[in-house]
Amino acid sequence: MRSLEDIYEEYEFLEGDERYRLLIELGRELDPMPDALKTDATLVRGCSASVWVYPTNDAGKLHFLADSNAAITKGIVALVISAVQDRPASEVAQMDVTAALAPFDLKNQLSSNRTQGVPNMIALVREHAARLANA
Repeated sequence: MRSLEDIYEEYEFLEGDERYRLLIELGRELDPMPDALKTDATLVRGCSASVWVYPTNDAGKLHFLADSNAAITKGIVALVISAVQDRPASEVAQMDVTAALAPFDLKNQLSSNRTQGVPNMIALVREHAARLANA
């Protein structure tokens, strides 16, 4: 998965539909999430599309599997995940993910339907990180 900085370098030079295409491409780059993990327990509440996020902890680093049934939403999930992927749980638990995503200005780039679940995705990621950091 690309770093958030690498994604932003490309994103800032794109406009409109090209940004949508980049988000769709990011979604396609996510590690595949087995259907067995797409359960009510991994479902992110408050999203207009179905979004699932499943954390794993390998050698003290968080790794997320995620998916959505909508291409652009899946790209937004990939953007959120790229901010925290493979970092120590303790670091992610303290991280301001919203600030990390601020340069993308998603609220002004995408419809409110597409971004309404972003705070819930971030909260879920941080909850998982805090739980694993304290384990």
